[in-house]
Amino acid sequence: MLKEVFISLVSKYSIDKEYVNSLWNEIVKNHSKKSRHYHNLSHLENLYQNLLSIKQEILDWDIILFSIFYHDFVYNVLKQDNEEQSAQKAIDILITLSIDSERIQLCKEIILATKVHQISEHKDVNHFTDADLSILGSTWPDYETYYRNVRKEYKYYPDFMYNKGRIKVLKHFLDMSKIFKTDYFYKTLENQARNNLRQEINLLSK
Repeated sequence: MLKEVFISLVSKYSIDKEYVNSLWNEIVKNHSKKSRHYHNLSHLENLYQNLLSIKQEILDWDIILFSIFYHDFVYNVLKQDNEEQSAQKAIDILITLSIDSERIQLCKEIILATKVHQISEHKDVNHFTDADLSILGSTWPDYETYYRNVRKEYKYYPDFMYNKGRIKVLKHFLDMSKIFKTDYFYKTLENQARNNLRQEINLLSK
């Protein structure tokens, strides 16, 4: 599914099939690294499905798709600039596809927004960051799988360090007046997300 979506997307902007396929192979390679237990192709698929359900609300669907494929292109738990590096990768690729600068800027804004998930003046940014956080509002079994996979990605850190940092992140979301900025995601996921976050904090605090 993802491959078809990506090939179809990029083929709108390039007739070079070899180049298009090389871009896809690069995405697969990066997202299939052994260190990725959550931020992998399954995450991209989940993001795509969530955004597909509100496609009619999206202003620039192609840029949303590019953002899906490149927002976690660079992911290293030991670094603090993953979003910036991923955004730069997206910019470099979109330039080669002759996409205009305003649309490239939107892609950059979307990817950088996943760092702090604050509300944006652009609705596409808000829809994307909400979809990126949709796992927070999943059923408890799915949420449990998610947080265990995140822990695996941070295996280099001992529990006392990881738990403290993770609790800080979870409380950051709980302290927001709204975790989800858009009506669709707020109505369907907000309450469950808050319950999940509180439950994980309780488990980490034991």
